[in-house]
Amino acid sequence: MNLLRLVAAASAVAACAAWVAPGANPPPRPEAVAHGRRDFLTRLVVGSAALASSPTVASAASQEQKDKENIVKGYNRLQYLLDNWEEETTVCKTGQETTFGDKCERTPIKVMEYLGFKSTTDPLYLADKTMMRLKDSVPGDREVDFYEAIDAFSQNAEEANSMAFVSSWGEANPGGGKDRVKLFIERSKKNVIVSRDSLKTVLEILDLKP
Repeated sequence: MNLLRLVAAASAVAACAAWVAPGANPPPRPEAVAHGRRDFLTRLVVGSAALASSPTVASAASQEQKDKENIVKGYNRLQYLLDNWEEETTVCKTGQETTFGDKCERTPIKVMEYLGFKSTTDPLYLADKTMMRLKDSVPGDREVDFYEAIDAFSQNAEEANSMAFVSSWGEANPGGGKDRVKLFIERSKKNVIVSRDSLKTVLEILDLKP
């Protein structure tokens, strides 16, 4: 008799567990839950792939690559300028003598060009902004070095440009002459050297090869 009562109670509990109130949705079957999870994961993977291939993300990656290439090109150009300083800062005029009777004279124009102050298409045009766009690629323990290098580059590039500009008016100023032109060009060289070294530091931090 007790056994019959126990079986009856178990049957009642099972019936209650299976009962669904009128108008209520039945509980999902295990296979339905698994299928729903697979659908969610599929949508997540597809969505992530779509985001990675979106124009905005692709454009950002393209800009980052272009910025890195410009810094490398800019560094190599400054190195070339320094290796060929006399030749690059000297202009010889064919069939036309200068104020002092010779055909060659020093000129600061190339200094301005190599530092990105003469053309918007130069690799170092607005180089400080270019390098700042790469700050997310900087290791955490090199952030201070990175910002100090940018600051040093900006200051010395501006000063070199100023010295070159003053040099371009060296002969026209009272008491000016070829020696004054050369003086300011050589002063600008010191700033170009620091600018080059600052770019080298940035390349090392970003693990870029010149």
